[in-house]
Amino acid sequence: MNSGMNAAGSGHERRASRWLLLAFAAIAFGLPAFATPAWSLSEIKREQAPAPKGEEAVEQEPLPPVDGVPLPDPIQNTPRADEPTPDDQTEPGEATPDNANPEGTPGDNSARHTVDPGAPLPEVVYDLQKLPEPVRRMRQLIVDAAQKGDIEALRPLIGSGESITQLSLGGLEGDPVEFLRELSGDKEGQEILAILEEVLNAGYVHLDAGTPNELYVWPYFFAIPLDKLDARQRVELFKIVTAGDYEDMKTYGAYIFYRVGITPDGRWSFFVAGD
Repeated sequence: MNSGMNAAGSGHERRASRWLLLAFAAIAFGLPAFATPAWSLSEIKREQAPAPKGEEAVEQEPLPPVDGVPLPDPIQNTPRADEPTPDDQTEPGEATPDNANPEGTPGDNSARHTVDPGAPLPEVVYDLQKLPEPVRRMRQLIVDAAQKGDIEALRPLIGSGESITQLSLGGLEGDPVEFLRELSGDKEGQEILAILEEVLNAGYVHLDAGTPNELYVWPYFFAIPLDKLDARQRVELFKIVTAGDYEDMKTYGAYIFYRVGITPDGRWSFFVAGD
């Protein structure tokens, strides 16, 4: 019996020893003692992977000292804050995105005509027969397109490229017809068409005659100080703007609602609003 107990004890001791060896091995490899999850290869750290059997150890050469490797000089290779980079260098007088076209719109800034209070008032003209034929024709085409009620009818008149009609003082990106549609109080753009037609039915002025900036502009309020308008002219103004708009514009001293400009050769130069 004692020998049986001794054998059993020895068996228990051997099992305990194997258990301890397994526990120590688990601890040595960084694994839990009682549960070892199936890690993927990517989760096993390099130092945890056992070395392949039968392969000789690879000789590792020591890296050269840091002092022996030349490092770039940050002072010599980094440009000064005030030193232009090759992309920033331009010839004197060469156009850049900032000075080529400050407003981001084609042509000049005729749509921003400044009214000189001390200058003689321009002649207000209502007779369309006094317009040059190209100007009269373009005006009529715009009116006809507006009366159709379809804002798409303006597309061929607006044009494209360098000769595109200026529709915003701050520049325009995207489809010009969709831009006008969004300006309109309704979804179809018919309000903006009504404004366009009403503007072209007002009197006009002939500005900068004989110069590269020569234009025919509707309505004539654009070129006349608001405080110089008489009672009859204010009635004509209120066909286009409200009394509240008029009070707001008095702050600027000038008409800043929608206006249309057409060049002597019949190009629709602008249809904009703003100061």
